Amino acid sequence: MTMTLHITDPVLDALAEQAQKILNAPSKEDAVRQALERVVGEVHQRTEPVSDNTTRSERLQALRDRLELLRRDFNMPPNESLPAFDEKAYLDDMWGENDVHR
Repeated sequence: MTMTLHITDPVLDALAEQAQKILNAPSKEDAVRQALERVVGEVHQRTEPVSDNTTRSERLQALRDRLELLRRDFNMPPNESLPAFDEKAYLDDMWGENDVHR
């Protein structure tokens, strides 16, 4: 079953046109298809399910690897470089309490 792509938003149309040029696609429809396939493919590659036969340490390492990919994608520093979070001070400040036990 073939459906045509109908773009009514001018911003989306401009993006599809840019994608067509970048991807050297024959049509905007093909450019949008290629772009969506790439995005969906990247997500599937990053979120491959872990086998039930893996050990807990292997599953933990898989989670750490995914977290590292997200850190790079969003330009986030590693946890070790962040200052320690003082939850008590945060909650005291939130409730307007100046506690002397800090």
